[in-house]
Amino acid sequence: ISILTEYEHQPVPKEIENVVGLDFSMNTLYVDSEGERANYPRFYRQALEKLARAQRVLSRRRKGSNRWHKQRRKVAQLHEKIANQRQDFLHQASRQLANRYDAVVIEDLNMKGMSQALHFGQSVHDNGWGLFTTFLQYKLAEQGKKLIKIDKWFPSSKTCSCCGRVKVSLSLSERLFRCECGFVADRDTNAAINIKKEGLKQLGIA
Repeated sequence: ISILTEYEHQPVPKEIENVVGLDFSMNTLYVDSEGERANYPRFYRQALEKLARAQRVLSRRRKGSNRWHKQRRKVAQLHEKIANQRQDFLHQASRQLANRYDAVVIEDLNMKGMSQALHFGQSVHDNGWGLFTTFLQYKLAEQGKKLIKIDKWFPSSKTCSCCGRVKVSLSLSERLFRCECGFVADRDTNAAINIKKEGLKQLGIA
């Protein structure tokens, strides 16, 4: 016997104690305010050579023939495998964060705009940041926890997380953040700490 029931889930708001800030990273998906990296495997990049080879074979087939349809299915299966690998990784990463923290703070980024402006289209689409934040949002919400989004123009990378001084310029090639106060840290970790601090302000937590 199978019995199905339907009910409206109303999660109890969680008291916020543990908060983490996440800084988007092109290579590792994110770096958090504790210095940990997601170490995203970049599945699309790994399969790029195999995918290109399969697509070259497809281009040589006569369109509409049996061999063309067979090769087209092979290309589609490769794309599906990459998407499934990416989705599985993002589910696991978002679940770990949702279970570990009461609130997660991120920047409200325009990923489409970033991919076009910085010419990082493949990298941006490969790591699936937008999908990751969607997973993270509903996983936190179902536990009564919060996803805080701060303004995308907040200078998280240029601000010193130690003294609060804002640098006038900081090139993408500079991977270490150095401040006049003597503070030196990994650029992404420094940004993640600033994102966390800004999120704490929004939450009204000192």
